[in-house]
Amino acid sequence: MENSKQQNSNIAFQKWIAAVGIILFVGKIIAWKLTNSDSVFSDAMESIVNVISAFMGLYALYLGGKPRDVNHPYGHGKVEFVTSAIEGSLISIAGLMIIYEGTNSLLSDKVLSKLDWGIWIIAATAIANYVLGYISIQKGKAESSIVLISSGKHLQSDTFTTLGVVVSLLLVYLTKIVWIDSVVALLFGIYIITIGYKIIRQSLSGIMDEADPAMLGRLAEFMNNNRKAEWIDVHNMKIQQFGSRLHIDAHITLPWYFELRNAHGEMEEMIKLIAENTDRAVEFNFHMDDCKPTSCAICQIENCPVRQVEFLKKIEWNGDNISQPDKHTVDN
Repeated sequence: MENSKQQNSNIAFQKWIAAVGIILFVGKIIAWKLTNSDSVFSDAMESIVNVISAFMGLYALYLGGKPRDVNHPYGHGKVEFVTSAIEGSLISIAGLMIIYEGTNSLLSDKVLSKLDWGIWIIAATAIANYVLGYISIQKGKAESSIVLISSGKHLQSDTFTTLGVVVSLLLVYLTKIVWIDSVVALLFGIYIITIGYKIIRQSLSGIMDEADPAMLGRLAEFMNNNRKAEWIDVHNMKIQQFGSRLHIDAHITLPWYFELRNAHGEMEEMIKLIAENTDRAVEFNFHMDDCKPTSCAICQIENCPVRQVEFLKKIEWNGDNISQPDKHTVDN
């Protein structure tokens, strides 16, 4: 029920982003028609992407919130990465269009007009974008939604480019040097392409389940601080993200002489500890391994009745070694 409420809240907020995006796009088109400015055109092009991305994000939130089914046993959360990748591609295409238009203007004589009106309209859209982007990012972080975070970053990047447009219009208005407008458009075209690339890169890393060293490191540190002697070893840990949910695989090494019920209880205790200290829903797939003679050297159980080798050193878990496929020993 709580996840459903969160999903409905995210969808409602994404609708606001789409609606505001349309209004701001119309405002920028009006400013472009009034001024005939390349830099304003560049801002309007990015706003087209904002509107398309907002509706794509809305679809992603709707589809990502659907429960898992036979064809999608892990749910539909991966769609968020797909739509974010498309959004990044659209941003990059808009950047190329801006560079093309700016280059043409540099090679021809363009007359600008009503710059004062353009300055006021574009400045107003910058303020609206920043506020909405900030709220979107904070809400996305709180609810682990890559769609809302991506939308917020896009809106804030639009804010900075829009402020640059305002500055360029002011310079042209004060100096009457028209080519400044085209140069600023070219610079922002390059900037927008860079933003698009970063969004694509982040999305592809999620689609391909790229390891997140920072997340693994935080998890390893937490387990180190709360580990029990019976938890002899943790290895082969992998973290996948499905929308706002995480899926964690891992192997935990336990004393071989534990009864199945006791061993399972220890595994469940570790799982519960992690689940209660994460900021999102987590699905676990843990595998129990029995300890081997080579495990004795790193086993911290005192007075172990079957110890074959004396304890030599404690293995400090970290983001690198908990992801290695094999059990830890004193040598690795």
